[in-house]
Amino acid sequence: MQKLPNLKEILVDTFAKLIEQFSTFFSNFISAIVILIIGWIVAKVASVVVKNILSKVGIDKIGDKIKEIEAIKKFNLDFKLSNIIGTIIYIFIMLFLSVSAADKLGVPAISNMFLLLVNFIPKVIVASIMTLLGLFLSDLARNFVVGLCKSFNIASGKLIGMGVFFFLLFITVILALGQAGINTALLESSFNIIIAGMVLAFSIGYGFASKEILLNIISSMYSKKKYEEGQDIEIAGVRGKILKMDNTSIILETEDSQTVFPLKVLQSEKVTIFK
Repeated sequence: MQKLPNLKEILVDTFAKLIEQFSTFFSNFISAIVILIIGWIVAKVASVVVKNILSKVGIDKIGDKIKEIEAIKKFNLDFKLSNIIGTIIYIFIMLFLSVSAADKLGVPAISNMFLLLVNFIPKVIVASIMTLLGLFLSDLARNFVVGLCKSFNIASGKLIGMGVFFFLLFITVILALGQAGINTALLESSFNIIIAGMVLAFSIGYGFASKEILLNIISSMYSKKKYEEGQDIEIAGVRGKILKMDNTSIILETEDSQTVFPLKVLQSEKVTIFK
């Protein structure tokens, strides 16, 4: 006859195992809490120290220069780079020690999630530095284009400069996202289509709008050697001395007035030079 199991022994063994598992879990839980508390203290101290050092070094001046960029100035952003970097250090340390705390609890899913975040933060830092450098380079290119347009008296110089700024900045952002491990294939193809359409529309529209300016600039290339300031000439029935001559226009000074002609008249109209 088969002997029935001893119910008392089963209950005692089950209860003992539960007590042992609870004791192990409680011990691991306390260890995880201690790790997080120590990590919070270390992260807080490290964050404050880094903020103070960077603030004394003068890294916040870079943030002030960023806020002076024309495209960003309108947003009235108020931030300090020292505070941002200190916060990143704080988050990094907390995430790093959270991995150890999750390992103590024996929860690999949470531990792996924190580990992914820890590995992702350096990529984000590199991408942020790339974006920051791209921001400054884009602003330098914008200023150069605006200055170049002013020197040639080209209208809409600020608009062209802003277009160059956002074009270069968008390329920088795509490169930074790629550095961070984010797939940018769809973004790149969409960007290429948008840019191609904008360039085509801008080329056609601006070509018609600036036709006269381009004619004057071309005329200046051929005419500046023939004419000089102080010459006594007559253009379209107006006689006077050349007061000033730039890339797009010529100013004749008569006895009682000044007349401004576009430079293209030197090629299209009869010009008389008096000795």
